[in-house]
Amino acid sequence: MKVAIIHDWLTTLGGSERVVWALHEMFPGAPVFTSVHRRGLLPRPFEELDVRTSFLQRLPGSTRLYPRLLPLMPLAFEQFDLSEFDLVISSSHACAKGVITRPDQVHVSYVHAPMRYAWDLTHAYQRSLPAPLRPAAAMLLSGLRQWDVLSANRVDAFVANSREVAGRIRKHYRREATVVHPPVDVDRFEVLPASHVGDHLVVLSRLVPYKRVDLCIEAANRTGRRLRVIGDGPLYRDLRAQAGPTVTFLGNLPDQAVARELAGASALLFAAFEDFGIVPVEAMACGRPVIALGHGGVRDTVLDGVTGTWFDEPRLESLVAALERHDRFEWDPAQIRTHAERFSPAAFRRGMQAVIDGALAREVGEVTLV
Repeated sequence: MKVAIIHDWLTTLGGSERVVWALHEMFPGAPVFTSVHRRGLLPRPFEELDVRTSFLQRLPGSTRLYPRLLPLMPLAFEQFDLSEFDLVISSSHACAKGVITRPDQVHVSYVHAPMRYAWDLTHAYQRSLPAPLRPAAAMLLSGLRQWDVLSANRVDAFVANSREVAGRIRKHYRREATVVHPPVDVDRFEVLPASHVGDHLVVLSRLVPYKRVDLCIEAANRTGRRLRVIGDGPLYRDLRAQAGPTVTFLGNLPDQAVARELAGASALLFAAFEDFGIVPVEAMACGRPVIALGHGGVRDTVLDGVTGTWFDEPRLESLVAALERHDRFEWDPAQIRTHAERFSPAAFRRGMQAVIDGALAREVGEVTLV
């Protein structure tokens, strides 16, 4: 059976690229079709992929300015000739699911999120633009939404990375999706003895607005708790100015150092709304509880009162109440670690294989003779 993997773009390492790598491990001979590929920014093992790019790759500056090429991406993915393949697996958060396949081919689409700037973030995206550009952006996004729904009809089986995303697939595409959580390398983390665990909190995040690191810092200032912030980004200076004496900024750290910081903290603070959210699972792989905004993918990963504590609203009072509730629990690191293992690469492979086998079986079963 010949397999093709489709991905929106290969320009940096994130959660969706980890899914691509896991699919490559399942189907080592499968080429990866993508809009643009920027070499040198992904881990060395990615160099072994057979990457096949679209016509966008040939445009000057495309590997840096690819977000501006969004209007051309539906066309780019529709131009891929996939006729030689039996199974097509798309990893999609933008346009990858829009490839065209034959009636007898099977297309399984793993959706990280329906195109957010076209759907749930469309008005926020338009407000971020200069006023003269907003009417044109509204027309563009309207066209993208129509294409997005139309191209959903080309998919034989949808997979969502969380129940949150499955709900959006149902809302926007009127299709059901099987939930298969993305792979998290839990074996990279270990549980430290209690004597090596401090009383401080930790944040691991890019310093961008939607991550709400400002809320975590505000809570540390209010309660006097020690907080260590790992990460960097455009808000670094503003957040440093906001931070009180109990907050320490560590910047970007190597993977091993990140693992040590997570394992040595009393808990992870996670105030962002994420479609899934890998960082809470990484903290739980260290046996550490998570204090998280209880919306989005966190509702799949963090068990309230067992592996962490939810707070209901992205407000200081709600987070402080969750911190106080967290202090009343006796956390079991072994139980937390066992829960994190549900999100391992092996679990991802089992889930995806089950969906693929089912889709292939339905394709064979629907062929009838009269």
